[in-house]
Amino acid sequence: MILPLGAIVAVIDGEKLVMLKNHGDEREMKLSAMPTAHVESESASSGARHHSSAANPDESQAAEDGFAAGAANLLNRQVLDGAISSLVIIAAPRTLGELRKHYHKALIAVLQHEIAKDLTGHAVRDIEKTLAAA
Repeated sequence: MILPLGAIVAVIDGEKLVMLKNHGDEREMKLSAMPTAHVESESASSGARHHSSAANPDESQAAEDGFAAGAANLLNRQVLDGAISSLVIIAAPRTLGELRKHYHKALIAVLQHEIAKDLTGHAVRDIEKTLAAA
């Protein structure tokens, strides 16, 4: 995959969001960690409860879904504010499905690629290898 200079890579699971920025060029990416962003998890209110796609969601799954919704909202805000103009999302498969439900059309416009893989907690080098192979 060719990753433009300044592109943001968001690596997400149901509990953690890591954002990386490409400081390399299109021939050779060089990702570096960005400051940790605070994600406001969204909780379902009793009147408009979010229904998970799982048959019997437990509290843990509901919390992960809320985190994914909050992460999507954070990314949406950054795209709308102009802080992100090129984005790649790498997320655990179930988390990616939940994220997609919350994408703003502006985020979709700057989204370069999605990878359904859980890479949170992996070294930056592993993430770069995954992106290079995509």
